[in-house]
Amino acid sequence: MDQSLMEHLSQLHEEDEHQEIVDLLLAISEEERDYEAVNRLGRAYNNLGLFEEALRELNKIADGGKEDPLWHFRVGFAYYHLRRYEEAVQAFRDADRLEAEDPNTEMFLKWSLRKAEKQQKDEQRMAAKKTASKSQESESKQVPFSGLSLADFWEDSEYARKSYQSDPPTDEVFASIEEELGYKLPSSYLALMKQQNGGIPRNTCFPTEEATSWAEDHIAISGILGVGREKSYSLCGDLGSRFMIEEWGYPDIGVVICDCPSAGHDVVMLDYRACGRDGEPEVIHVDQEDDYEITFLAENFEAFIMGLVSEEEFDTSAEDKEADLYKVSHGKFSTLLEELCTRVLEVDQIEQKIRSICTRIVEEKGHFSFHADELSYLMYDVQFWLYTKSYPDTSREQYVADYEKMIAFGTGGEFRQGGYAPGWITDWLDKRMQEGRILQEKGRLLPAESFVAEVIRQLQEV
Repeated sequence: MDQSLMEHLSQLHEEDEHQEIVDLLLAISEEERDYEAVNRLGRAYNNLGLFEEALRELNKIADGGKEDPLWHFRVGFAYYHLRRYEEAVQAFRDADRLEAEDPNTEMFLKWSLRKAEKQQKDEQRMAAKKTASKSQESESKQVPFSGLSLADFWEDSEYARKSYQSDPPTDEVFASIEEELGYKLPSSYLALMKQQNGGIPRNTCFPTEEATSWAEDHIAISGILGVGREKSYSLCGDLGSRFMIEEWGYPDIGVVICDCPSAGHDVVMLDYRACGRDGEPEVIHVDQEDDYEITFLAENFEAFIMGLVSEEEFDTSAEDKEADLYKVSHGKFSTLLEELCTRVLEVDQIEQKIRSICTRIVEEKGHFSFHADELSYLMYDVQFWLYTKSYPDTSREQYVADYEKMIAFGTGGEFRQGGYAPGWITDWLDKRMQEGRILQEKGRLLPAESFVAEVIRQLQEV
Protein backbone atom coordinates (compact mmCIF):
# COMPACT_ATOMS: atom_id res chain seq x y z
CA MET A 1 0.00 0.00 0.00
CA ASP A 2 1.56 3.28 -1.07
CA GLN A 3 2.45 5.99 1.43
CA SER A 4 -0.08 8.56 0.22
CA LEU A 5 -2.97 6.10 0.63
CA MET A 6 -1.75 5.15 4.11
CA GLU A 7 -1.66 8.81 5.13
CA HIS A 8 -5.13 9.37 3.69
CA LEU A 9 -6.49 6.35 5.57
CA SER A 10 -4.88 7.60 8.79
CA GLN A 11 -6.56 10.97 8.34
CA LEU A 12 -9.93 9.31 7.72
CA HIS A 13 -9.44 7.24 10.86
CA GLU A 14 -8.81 10.39 12.91
CA GLU A 15 -12.01 11.88 11.47
CA ASP A 16 -14.03 8.70 12.31
CA GLU A 17 -14.78 8.16 8.62
CA HIS A 18 -14.58 4.39 8.94
CA GLN A 19 -17.10 3.55 6.23
CA GLU A 20 -15.06 5.57 3.75
CA ILE A 21 -11.98 3.56 4.76
CA VAL A 22 -13.88 0.34 4.06
CA ASP A 23 -15.10 1.62 0.70
CA LEU A 24 -11.59 2.67 -0.36
CA LEU A 25 -10.00 -0.63 0.65
CA LEU A 26 -12.72 -2.78 -0.87
CA ALA A 27 -12.19 -0.92 -4.14
CA ILE A 28 -8.74 -2.55 -4.25
CA SER A 29 -8.88 -6.11 -5.52
CA GLU A 30 -8.41 -8.75 -2.81
CA GLU A 31 -5.24 -10.01 -4.51
CA GLU A 32 -3.68 -6.54 -4.33
CA ARG A 33 -4.50 -5.88 -0.67
CA ASP A 34 -1.33 -6.33 1.34
CA TYR A 35 -1.02 -7.08 5.08
CA GLU A 36 -1.32 -3.42 6.12
CA ALA A 37 -4.42 -2.87 3.97
CA VAL A 38 -6.24 -5.89 5.39
CA ASN A 39 -5.21 -4.98 8.93
CA ARG A 40 -6.66 -1.49 8.50
CA LEU A 41 -9.78 -2.93 6.91
CA GLY A 42 -10.26 -5.10 10.00
CA ARG A 43 -9.82 -2.07 12.24
CA ALA A 44 -12.39 -0.08 10.23
CA TYR A 45 -14.92 -2.92 10.48
CA ASN A 46 -14.32 -3.04 14.24
CA ASN A 47 -14.96 0.69 14.50
CA LEU A 48 -18.20 0.27 12.56
CA GLY A 49 -19.35 -2.46 14.93
CA LEU A 50 -19.11 -5.11 12.18
CA PHE A 51 -17.13 -7.57 14.27
CA GLU A 52 -17.82 -10.73 12.25
CA GLU A 53 -16.57 -8.93 9.13
CA ALA A 54 -13.51 -7.72 11.05
CA LEU A 55 -12.62 -11.27 12.12
CA ARG A 56 -13.14 -12.54 8.59
CA GLU A 57 -10.61 -10.04 7.23
CA LEU A 58 -8.12 -10.34 10.09
CA ASN A 59 -8.09 -14.14 9.86
CA LYS A 60 -6.94 -13.83 6.25
CA ILE A 61 -3.62 -12.42 7.51
CA ALA A 62 -3.28 -14.61 10.62
CA ASP A 63 0.15 -15.92 9.59
CA GLY A 64 1.51 -12.42 9.13
CA GLY A 65 -0.06 -11.24 12.38
CA LYS A 66 1.52 -13.79 14.73
CA GLU A 67 4.18 -11.33 15.91
CA ASP A 68 2.10 -8.16 15.52
CA PRO A 69 0.54 -6.94 18.80
CA LEU A 70 -1.89 -4.68 16.91
CA TRP A 71 -3.24 -7.62 14.94
CA HIS A 72 -3.83 -9.60 18.14
CA PHE A 73 -5.45 -6.58 19.79
CA ARG A 74 -7.86 -6.08 16.88
CA VAL A 75 -8.78 -9.76 16.89
CA GLY A 76 -9.35 -9.60 20.64
CA PHE A 77 -11.45 -6.46 20.25
CA ALA A 78 -13.74 -8.26 17.79
CA TYR A 79 -14.02 -11.37 19.99
CA TYR A 80 -14.78 -9.20 23.02
CA HIS A 81 -17.70 -7.45 21.35
CA LEU A 82 -19.01 -10.75 20.01
CA ARG A 83 -19.04 -11.97 23.65
CA ARG A 84 -16.50 -14.69 22.81
CA TYR A 85 -14.59 -13.76 25.94
CA GLU A 86 -12.29 -16.78 26.30
CA GLU A 87 -10.98 -16.22 22.77
CA ALA A 88 -10.66 -12.51 23.54
CA VAL A 89 -8.55 -13.34 26.60
CA GLN A 90 -6.14 -15.37 24.50
CA ALA A 91 -5.83 -12.66 21.86
CA PHE A 92 -5.18 -9.90 24.42
CA ARG A 93 -2.65 -12.10 26.22
CA ASP A 94 -0.78 -12.54 22.96
CA ALA A 95 -0.88 -8.79 22.35
CA ASP A 96 0.39 -8.16 25.88
CA ARG A 97 3.20 -10.69 25.40
CA LEU A 98 4.36 -8.91 22.26
CA GLU A 99 3.96 -5.39 23.67
CA ALA A 100 3.84 -5.39 27.45
CA GLU A 101 2.17 -2.67 29.54
CA ASP A 102 0.06 -1.21 26.76
CA PRO A 103 -2.82 0.38 28.76
CA ASN A 104 -5.55 -0.46 26.22
CA THR A 105 -4.48 -4.09 26.01
CA GLU A 106 -4.26 -4.40 29.79
CA MET A 107 -7.71 -2.84 30.19
CA PHE A 108 -9.39 -5.14 27.67
CA LEU A 109 -7.58 -8.17 29.06
CA LYS A 110 -8.88 -7.36 32.53
CA TRP A 111 -12.42 -6.88 31.23
CA SER A 112 -12.26 -10.07 29.15
CA LEU A 113 -11.05 -12.16 32.08
CA ARG A 114 -13.87 -10.87 34.28
CA LYS A 115 -16.52 -11.41 31.62
CA ALA A 116 -15.19 -14.86 30.68
CA GLU A 117 -15.43 -15.96 34.31
CA LYS A 118 -18.92 -14.51 34.61
CA GLN A 119 -20.00 -16.12 31.33
CA GLN A 120 -18.75 -19.51 32.52
CA LYS A 121 -20.65 -19.19 35.81
CA ASP A 122 -23.82 -18.19 33.99
CA GLU A 123 -23.57 -21.15 31.62
CA GLN A 124 -23.02 -23.55 34.52
CA ARG A 125 -25.95 -22.09 36.47
CA MET A 126 -28.30 -22.29 33.47
CA ALA A 127 -27.21 -25.83 32.69
CA ALA A 128 -27.91 -26.85 36.28
CA LYS A 129 -31.32 -25.13 36.16
CA LYS A 130 -32.24 -26.92 32.94
CA THR A 131 -31.29 -30.27 34.47
CA ALA A 132 -33.27 -29.52 37.62
CA SER A 133 -36.29 -28.40 35.61
CA LYS A 134 -36.36 -31.67 33.64
CA SER A 135 -36.13 -33.89 36.71
CA GLN A 136 -38.32 -31.82 39.00
CA GLU A 137 -41.72 -33.27 39.83
CA SER A 138 -44.69 -31.06 40.56
CA GLU A 139 -44.79 -30.11 44.20
CA SER A 140 -47.21 -28.04 46.22
CA LYS A 141 -45.83 -24.58 46.78
CA GLN A 142 -46.23 -22.36 49.80
CA VAL A 143 -48.18 -19.12 49.57
CA PRO A 144 -46.01 -16.46 47.87
CA PHE A 145 -44.49 -13.75 50.09
CA SER A 146 -45.55 -15.46 53.29
CA GLY A 147 -42.67 -13.75 55.09
CA LEU A 148 -43.30 -10.26 53.68
CA SER A 149 -45.84 -7.66 54.73
CA LEU A 150 -47.26 -6.46 51.42
CA ALA A 151 -49.24 -3.75 53.21
CA ASP A 152 -45.98 -1.85 53.66
CA PHE A 153 -44.42 -2.84 50.36
CA TRP A 154 -45.61 -0.04 48.06
CA GLU A 155 -44.84 3.68 48.04
CA ASP A 156 -47.98 5.72 47.45
CA SER A 157 -47.63 8.72 45.12
CA GLU A 158 -49.57 10.48 42.41
CA TYR A 159 -46.82 9.67 39.88
CA ALA A 160 -46.98 5.95 40.69
CA ARG A 161 -50.76 5.91 40.34
CA LYS A 162 -50.58 7.78 37.05
CA SER A 163 -47.73 5.91 35.35
CA TYR A 164 -47.72 2.40 36.86
CA GLN A 165 -50.78 1.40 38.82
CA SER A 166 -53.80 -0.27 37.19
CA ASP A 167 -56.84 -2.01 38.60
CA PRO A 168 -56.17 -5.53 39.89
CA PRO A 169 -56.06 -7.86 36.87
CA THR A 170 -58.75 -10.40 36.19
CA ASP A 171 -57.75 -13.91 35.19
CA GLU A 172 -58.86 -13.09 31.65
CA VAL A 173 -56.68 -9.97 31.42
CA PHE A 174 -53.74 -11.87 32.89
CA ALA A 175 -54.14 -14.64 30.32
CA SER A 176 -54.36 -12.17 27.43
CA ILE A 177 -51.18 -10.39 28.57
CA GLU A 178 -49.36 -13.72 28.78
CA GLU A 179 -50.54 -14.58 25.28
CA GLU A 180 -49.37 -11.22 23.92
CA LEU A 181 -45.95 -11.53 25.56
CA GLY A 182 -45.56 -15.22 24.71
CA TYR A 183 -44.49 -16.22 28.23
CA LYS A 184 -46.17 -17.74 31.29
CA LEU A 185 -45.72 -15.20 34.07
CA PRO A 186 -44.69 -16.38 37.56
CA SER A 187 -47.45 -17.16 40.05
CA SER A 188 -45.66 -14.96 42.60
CA TYR A 189 -45.89 -12.04 40.17
CA LEU A 190 -49.62 -12.62 39.76
CA ALA A 191 -50.03 -12.73 43.55
CA LEU A 192 -48.22 -9.40 43.94
CA MET A 193 -50.20 -7.76 41.13
CA LYS A 194 -53.51 -8.87 42.65
CA GLN A 195 -52.45 -7.08 45.83
CA GLN A 196 -51.47 -3.95 43.81
CA ASN A 197 -51.14 -3.93 40.05
CA GLY A 198 -47.82 -2.18 39.44
CA GLY A 199 -46.17 0.69 41.23
CA ILE A 200 -43.11 1.92 43.06
CA PRO A 201 -41.91 -0.14 46.02
CA ARG A 202 -40.55 1.48 49.18
CA ASN A 203 -37.34 -0.51 48.76
CA THR A 204 -35.83 0.04 45.31
CA CYS A 205 -32.33 -1.48 45.50
CA PHE A 206 -31.10 -5.03 44.99
CA PRO A 207 -27.58 -6.09 46.09
CA THR A 208 -25.22 -7.55 43.47
CA GLU A 209 -21.90 -9.32 43.71
CA GLU A 210 -20.67 -7.56 40.57
CA ALA A 211 -20.50 -3.96 39.46
CA THR A 212 -22.95 -2.58 36.90
CA SER A 213 -23.28 0.81 35.24
CA TRP A 214 -25.43 1.88 38.19
CA ALA A 215 -23.17 0.99 41.15
CA GLU A 216 -20.39 -1.27 42.37
CA ASP A 217 -22.59 -3.38 44.61
CA HIS A 218 -26.26 -2.98 43.70
CA ILE A 219 -28.82 -2.04 41.08
CA ALA A 220 -31.81 0.26 41.51
CA ILE A 221 -35.31 0.10 40.05
CA SER A 222 -37.77 2.91 39.44
CA GLY A 223 -40.88 0.74 39.57
CA ILE A 224 -42.46 -2.64 38.89
CA LEU A 225 -44.53 -2.96 35.72
CA GLY A 226 -48.13 -4.04 36.23
CA VAL A 227 -50.40 -6.27 34.20
CA GLY A 228 -52.08 -4.19 31.54
CA ARG A 229 -51.82 -2.00 28.46
CA GLU A 230 -53.17 1.39 29.48
CA LYS A 231 -50.43 2.65 31.81
CA SER A 232 -47.11 3.64 30.22
CA TYR A 233 -45.15 1.46 32.64
CA SER A 234 -47.23 -1.70 32.37
CA LEU A 235 -46.14 -4.92 30.69
CA CYS A 236 -47.86 -4.10 27.41
CA GLY A 237 -47.93 -0.31 27.79
CA ASP A 238 -46.23 2.12 25.42
CA LEU A 239 -43.04 1.97 27.55
CA GLY A 240 -43.47 -1.68 28.49
CA SER A 241 -41.65 -4.91 27.76
CA ARG A 242 -42.13 -5.19 24.00
CA PHE A 243 -41.18 -1.53 23.53
CA MET A 244 -37.90 -2.01 25.42
CA ILE A 245 -37.07 -5.13 23.40
CA GLU A 246 -38.16 -3.92 19.96
CA GLU A 247 -37.16 -0.25 20.21
CA TRP A 248 -34.27 -0.24 22.67
CA GLY A 249 -32.68 -3.50 21.54
CA TYR A 250 -32.90 -5.49 24.77
CA PRO A 251 -32.44 -9.25 24.27
CA ASP A 252 -35.59 -11.15 23.37
CA ILE A 253 -35.15 -13.71 26.14
CA GLY A 254 -38.09 -12.90 28.37
CA VAL A 255 -40.07 -10.03 29.88
CA VAL A 256 -38.95 -6.62 31.11
CA ILE A 257 -40.44 -6.45 34.60
CA CYS A 258 -38.86 -3.28 36.09
CA ASP A 259 -37.61 -0.02 34.70
CA CYS A 260 -34.59 1.72 36.21
CA PRO A 261 -33.56 5.31 37.03
CA SER A 262 -31.31 5.51 33.95
CA ALA A 263 -34.34 6.28 31.74
CA GLY A 264 -34.08 3.16 29.61
CA HIS A 265 -30.36 2.40 29.73
CA ASP A 266 -30.78 -0.59 32.04
CA VAL A 267 -33.74 -2.78 33.01
CA VAL A 268 -34.66 -5.82 35.11
CA MET A 269 -36.02 -8.80 33.20
CA LEU A 270 -37.52 -12.22 33.74
CA ASP A 271 -35.10 -14.59 31.96
CA TYR A 272 -36.66 -17.69 30.37
CA ARG A 273 -33.57 -19.06 28.61
CA ALA A 274 -33.03 -21.95 31.02
CA CYS A 275 -36.64 -22.77 31.95
CA GLY A 276 -38.48 -22.29 28.66
CA ARG A 277 -41.51 -20.08 28.04
CA ASP A 278 -43.71 -21.96 30.55
CA GLY A 279 -41.15 -22.41 33.32
CA GLU A 280 -40.07 -20.42 36.38
CA PRO A 281 -37.77 -17.65 35.12
CA GLU A 282 -34.72 -16.20 36.80
CA VAL A 283 -34.45 -12.46 37.38
CA ILE A 284 -31.60 -10.60 35.69
CA HIS A 285 -30.31 -7.08 35.21
CA VAL A 286 -29.56 -6.05 31.61
CA ASP A 287 -27.20 -3.16 31.07
CA GLN A 288 -27.49 -1.38 27.74
CA GLU A 289 -24.57 0.88 28.72
CA ASP A 290 -22.31 -2.20 28.72
CA ASP A 291 -23.45 -3.78 25.46
CA TYR A 292 -26.52 -5.38 27.09
CA GLU A 293 -24.44 -7.10 29.76
CA ILE A 294 -26.51 -9.57 31.80
CA THR A 295 -26.10 -9.86 35.58
CA PHE A 296 -27.91 -12.59 37.52
CA LEU A 297 -30.01 -11.26 40.40
CA ALA A 298 -32.34 -13.94 41.79
CA GLU A 299 -33.55 -17.50 41.21
CA ASN A 300 -37.13 -16.32 40.79
CA PHE A 301 -39.41 -13.30 41.05
CA GLU A 302 -40.37 -13.93 44.66
CA ALA A 303 -36.71 -14.09 45.72
CA PHE A 304 -36.09 -10.83 43.87
CA ILE A 305 -38.95 -9.05 45.65
CA MET A 306 -37.89 -10.45 49.03
CA GLY A 307 -34.33 -9.26 48.36
CA LEU A 308 -35.15 -5.59 47.68
CA VAL A 309 -33.61 -3.23 50.23
CA SER A 310 -33.72 0.49 50.95
CA GLU A 311 -31.45 2.85 49.02
CA GLU A 312 -30.26 4.12 52.39
CA GLU A 313 -28.13 0.98 52.65
CA PHE A 314 -26.15 2.18 49.65
CA ASP A 315 -26.19 5.92 50.24
CA THR A 316 -23.21 7.36 48.37
CA SER A 317 -24.83 10.73 47.69
CA ALA A 318 -22.01 12.73 49.30
CA GLU A 319 -19.34 10.91 47.29
CA ASP A 320 -21.41 11.13 44.10
CA LYS A 321 -21.88 14.86 44.55
CA GLU A 322 -18.15 15.39 45.04
CA ALA A 323 -17.40 13.31 41.94
CA ASP A 324 -19.90 15.25 39.85
CA LEU A 325 -18.59 18.60 41.12
CA TYR A 326 -15.10 17.58 40.05
CA LYS A 327 -16.41 16.38 36.69
CA VAL A 328 -18.24 19.61 35.83
CA SER A 329 -15.26 21.69 36.97
CA HIS A 330 -12.46 19.74 35.27
CA GLY A 331 -13.90 17.13 32.90
CA LYS A 332 -12.98 17.43 29.23
CA PHE A 333 -15.84 18.64 27.04
CA SER A 334 -17.24 16.28 24.43
CA THR A 335 -15.89 16.55 20.90
CA LEU A 336 -19.09 18.23 19.70
CA LEU A 337 -19.45 20.66 22.62
CA GLU A 338 -15.80 21.64 22.36
CA GLU A 339 -16.24 22.33 18.64
CA LEU A 340 -19.35 24.44 19.22
CA CYS A 341 -17.70 26.52 21.95
CA THR A 342 -14.75 27.44 19.72
CA ARG A 343 -17.15 29.27 17.39
CA VAL A 344 -18.63 31.57 20.04
CA LEU A 345 -17.60 35.22 19.83
CA GLU A 346 -20.57 36.81 21.57
CA VAL A 347 -19.71 35.56 25.09
CA ASP A 348 -16.30 35.57 26.75
CA GLN A 349 -15.10 32.37 28.44
CA ILE A 350 -18.11 30.35 27.30
CA GLU A 351 -16.61 27.11 28.62
CA GLN A 352 -16.21 28.48 32.15
CA LYS A 353 -19.74 29.89 32.10
CA ILE A 354 -21.16 26.48 31.15
CA ARG A 355 -19.13 24.87 33.94
CA SER A 356 -20.40 27.50 36.40
CA ILE A 357 -24.06 26.86 35.54
CA CYS A 358 -23.58 23.10 35.80
CA THR A 359 -21.77 23.48 39.13
CA ARG A 360 -24.83 25.30 40.47
CA ILE A 361 -27.02 22.45 39.20
CA VAL A 362 -24.91 19.84 41.01
CA GLU A 363 -24.84 21.95 44.18
CA GLU A 364 -28.64 22.20 44.18
CA LYS A 365 -29.51 18.64 43.14
CA GLY A 366 -26.55 16.68 44.49
CA HIS A 367 -25.90 15.15 41.08
CA PHE A 368 -25.36 16.15 37.44
CA SER A 369 -28.66 15.93 35.59
CA PHE A 370 -31.09 18.16 33.74
CA HIS A 371 -34.85 18.07 34.30
CA ALA A 372 -37.57 20.74 34.00
CA ASP A 373 -36.18 23.32 36.45
CA GLU A 374 -34.96 26.82 35.58
CA LEU A 375 -31.23 26.04 35.39
CA SER A 376 -31.85 22.90 33.34
CA TYR A 377 -33.92 24.91 30.87
CA LEU A 378 -31.10 27.43 30.65
CA MET A 379 -28.70 24.62 29.71
CA TYR A 380 -31.17 23.25 27.15
CA ASP A 381 -31.34 26.77 25.68
CA VAL A 382 -27.56 27.18 25.66
CA GLN A 383 -26.99 23.86 23.90
CA PHE A 384 -29.62 24.64 21.28
CA TRP A 385 -28.12 28.09 20.61
CA LEU A 386 -24.61 26.66 20.33
CA TYR A 387 -25.72 23.85 18.02
CA THR A 388 -27.89 25.88 15.63
CA LYS A 389 -25.23 28.62 15.50
CA SER A 390 -22.87 26.08 13.90
CA TYR A 391 -25.51 23.98 12.13
CA PRO A 392 -28.20 26.40 10.93
CA ASP A 393 -30.00 23.83 8.73
CA THR A 394 -30.98 21.66 11.68
CA SER A 395 -34.21 19.67 11.61
CA ARG A 396 -36.03 18.58 14.75
CA GLU A 397 -34.99 14.98 14.15
CA GLN A 398 -31.35 15.93 13.69
CA TYR A 399 -31.24 18.00 16.85
CA VAL A 400 -32.93 15.36 19.01
CA ALA A 401 -30.51 12.75 17.63
CA ASP A 402 -27.41 14.90 18.20
CA TYR A 403 -28.44 16.32 21.58
CA GLU A 404 -26.95 13.38 23.48
CA LYS A 405 -23.50 13.96 21.94
CA MET A 406 -23.05 17.30 23.72
CA ILE A 407 -23.51 16.77 27.47
CA ALA A 408 -25.94 13.88 28.04
CA PHE A 409 -23.42 11.23 26.96
CA GLY A 410 -20.54 13.64 26.29
CA THR A 411 -19.17 11.65 23.37
CA GLY A 412 -15.39 11.91 23.40
CA GLY A 413 -15.12 13.63 26.79
CA GLU A 414 -15.67 13.31 30.55
CA PHE A 415 -18.08 16.25 30.98
CA ARG A 416 -21.23 14.16 30.73
CA GLN A 417 -24.26 12.89 32.61
CA GLY A 418 -24.17 9.31 31.35
CA GLY A 419 -27.85 9.29 30.40
CA TYR A 420 -30.99 11.36 29.95
CA ALA A 421 -34.72 11.03 29.37
CA PRO A 422 -35.59 12.07 25.79
CA GLY A 423 -38.99 13.28 27.02
CA TRP A 424 -37.38 16.13 28.91
CA ILE A 425 -35.82 17.39 25.66
CA THR A 426 -38.93 17.09 23.52
CA ASP A 427 -41.06 18.72 26.25
CA TRP A 428 -38.61 21.65 26.46
CA LEU A 429 -38.55 21.96 22.67
CA ASP A 430 -42.35 21.92 22.40
CA LYS A 431 -42.59 24.57 25.12
CA ARG A 432 -40.07 26.87 23.44
CA MET A 433 -41.86 26.49 20.10
CA GLN A 434 -45.22 27.28 21.68
CA GLU A 435 -43.64 30.39 23.24
CA GLY A 436 -42.28 31.44 19.85
CA ARG A 437 -38.70 31.37 21.07
CA ILE A 438 -37.84 28.56 18.64
CA LEU A 439 -39.27 28.74 15.13
CA GLN A 440 -39.72 26.09 12.47
CA GLU A 441 -39.39 27.08 8.82
CA LYS A 442 -39.32 24.60 5.93
CA GLY A 443 -38.37 21.79 8.28
CA ARG A 444 -35.59 23.78 9.96
CA LEU A 445 -35.47 24.81 13.62
CA LEU A 446 -34.42 28.43 14.14
CA PRO A 447 -33.84 30.35 17.38
CA ALA A 448 -35.79 33.61 17.42
CA GLU A 449 -33.67 36.75 17.73
CA SER A 450 -35.16 37.47 21.15
CA PHE A 451 -34.29 33.92 22.23
CA VAL A 452 -30.66 34.38 21.19
CA ALA A 453 -30.44 37.76 22.90
CA GLU A 454 -31.85 36.30 26.13
CA VAL A 455 -29.46 33.34 26.12
CA ILE A 456 -26.48 35.63 25.55
CA ARG A 457 -27.66 37.98 28.32
CA GLN A 458 -28.02 35.14 30.80
CA LEU A 459 -24.59 33.75 29.92
CA GLN A 460 -22.95 37.16 30.28
CA GLU A 461 -24.47 37.49 33.74
CA VAL A 462 -23.05 34.17 34.93
